[in-house]
Amino acid sequence: MGIARDLDNSDVHVEVIDLLANRVEAEVGVAFFIACYSAFRKAPVSPALLVLGDMSIQGNIKPLRSLTEPLQVAKDNGAKRALIPIESKRNLLDVNADIMEHVDPIFFGDLKTAAMKVLGADRT
Repeated sequence: MGIARDLDNSDVHVEVIDLLANRVEAEVGVAFFIACYSAFRKAPVSPALLVLGDMSIQGNIKPLRSLTEPLQVAKDNGAKRALIPIESKRNLLDVNADIMEHVDPIFFGDLKTAAMKVLGADRT
């Protein structure tokens, strides 16, 4: 993906702490990957964008449990677009039409596609 040299010359340290100790799972793997990739490439992420999805330790994309709640929060906070795993496309049928009118979905099937779509290389 063009960042091998940057990764060879950089250390990335991540510490995630559940401050509330509520043991709620956070599905932020794709967002974290996009943020790191954006930083290494020095390319800004598209504005007003919500990044959804998690991934396994092997880099496989996991489907979302629900789209309704995250897209409602996105709409309420001014997001215009949402990056959504393609495996979660069928969940769009559960989302209110008012939400879909304000937040445009962008689907991805792998991390490279997700990064290219939100970093301006592939505008859809």
